[in-house]
Amino acid sequence: MKNLIQDLKNNDFKNIYLLFGEEDYLKKQYKHRLQTALISPEDTVNLNCYEGKNISVNELIDQAETLPFFAERRLLVIQDSGFFKSASAQLAQYLENVPPTTYFLFVEDEVDKRQKLYKAVKSHGRIVEFKKQTEDTLSRWILGILKKENKNITRRAMDLFLEKTGTDMNNISTELEKLLCYTIDKDVIMPEDVEEICTTQTVNKIFEMVNAVSAGNNRRALDLYYDLLALKEPPMRILFLVTRQFNQLLQVKGLRSHGYDADSIAERLGIQRFVAQGCVRQSERFSEAQLKQLVTQCVETEEAVKTGNLNEKLGVELILAKKS
Repeated sequence: MKNLIQDLKNNDFKNIYLLFGEEDYLKKQYKHRLQTALISPEDTVNLNCYEGKNISVNELIDQAETLPFFAERRLLVIQDSGFFKSASAQLAQYLENVPPTTYFLFVEDEVDKRQKLYKAVKSHGRIVEFKKQTEDTLSRWILGILKKENKNITRRAMDLFLEKTGTDMNNISTELEKLLCYTIDKDVIMPEDVEEICTTQTVNKIFEMVNAVSAGNNRRALDLYYDLLALKEPPMRILFLVTRQFNQLLQVKGLRSHGYDADSIAERLGIQRFVAQGCVRQSERFSEAQLKQLVTQCVETEEAVKTGNLNEKLGVELILAKKS
């Protein structure tokens, strides 16, 4: 990303850019920055945008060969094309000799780095991968936004905020805007502010659901389940997430028994520190035998649902209603 930022700073651009990765927020931000830097927002004549899996390579090449009209550049923006997951030999060959006045901006979720097209862009352009950001990076980003608004946030409020939002920057941005509006007359954001205004994501509702099971509050667990059903979450996805959560707790339980702390567990399991901290607290409410039994029950329920021997909605209800 540093090279891309330097290109923007120096106004010195490659003819081909590929932005890809999981973090949609950053991809969108840098797509916009590149697009507005390469071509005037008012210039619709020299901008060609394509999206989807049925883009004609021949049409792209024809446009790329067209000289810009009373401007320095012609820009082709190609998004979610799937070109970098399939064999796009014709386009890969064309990118070896792009006209100096033509610029390509590809935006994709996934790429195959073995394909000729990826290698062509790597040789003649700039590739930037936008990965999910670390907890520290997200915290610094949030603190930077809060500083501009002359606000502070407590450590516990920050942890709670990230627990609720997850690591998706689009979601964080939306929830942070809500939080800033809610605390407009306050200098310091507290946990109760986050609890009051921020929406809990599906994965975090699963965490709350498991908390309720650990406390023996089966009514609360079922209420959360019915809330997710009302939000059109498929029962099998809920079952998958519940299974994953109990399995993760079982792993955390084992690591804790060998003396690992939350930071070490986060690194070992490849999860965020605040997630690991929550799992450590949650795992303490179960015995290892209980977690093994719950994981087994989840797996057996999944198999019963897949074979048609159990209704999927009822299957999750039976797990959540089980007395721990």
